[in-house]
Amino acid sequence: RSEVLAAEVVAVLTEAMATLRDIWEEIGIPEGQRLERTRTAKKYIKELLDEMVAEEEDLKDRLLKSIELCQEKLRSLCEDLKLQPFETEEEGSILEREKSLRTRVEALLKQRWDRMQELKNLQEQEQDLCSILCTTPFSIDAKAVPSLEDLDRYRRHLASLAAEKEQRQEEFVRSRRQITLLMEELDHTPDTSFEKDVVDEDVEAFCLSTDNLAALQELLRQLEARRALNEAACAELRSRITQLWERLQVPMEERESSAVH
Repeated sequence: RSEVLAAEVVAVLTEAMATLRDIWEEIGIPEGQRLERTRTAKKYIKELLDEMVAEEEDLKDRLLKSIELCQEKLRSLCEDLKLQPFETEEEGSILEREKSLRTRVEALLKQRWDRMQELKNLQEQEQDLCSILCTTPFSIDAKAVPSLEDLDRYRRHLASLAAEKEQRQEEFVRSRRQITLLMEELDHTPDTSFEKDVVDEDVEAFCLSTDNLAALQELLRQLEARRALNEAACAELRSRITQLWERLQVPMEERESSAVH
């Protein structure tokens, strides 16, 4: 179709020049002036066509430059994303190659953005978990684009941390309940900062570090030991009271009224 249109352009120019000659002849313009006017028309037409050719050459150069930049960007993106080098297709027109490469670049840019965004989200989750568990963060370069394998390892690491948090949380809640009951039974008022943190109503604020959990178990053991000593002392006192009742021959009614205490 472009060849047909080109032929039509030539026909239009030929017809226009023929019409101009007829007009000049009808007006009576001398041959010398006709020649000069023909040269002027030729100049205008050539300038217009030269301008159009220059614009299309500029478009071609920009497309070729875009292809070159896209190829460089693809090499860089493939390296960042740990992908196999992209093989450039030499088939097709310049316009088709440029569009194909640009589309590929846009897809890889989105893939890089998605990976970095997921890395950011994973780091935020990890920060919360590490703050609660008092553990060391996962070793990963926050500035580099992570590979799919890096993200998978990171996700599994966070799943492990979440499971560890849940396990420690259950251990803390269970021990805290026992400690609270023992303190009430022993009429013990928390007097250290650690004991106050244990019985604090804000359970989520307690740091679930291994050291804190070990200290929690030690506190529970101490309270249980105190209760055991108190129970042994009570048993001994009850035994002595029973012996005294027997010696004093205290009536059973009086014994029963006192036994409730």
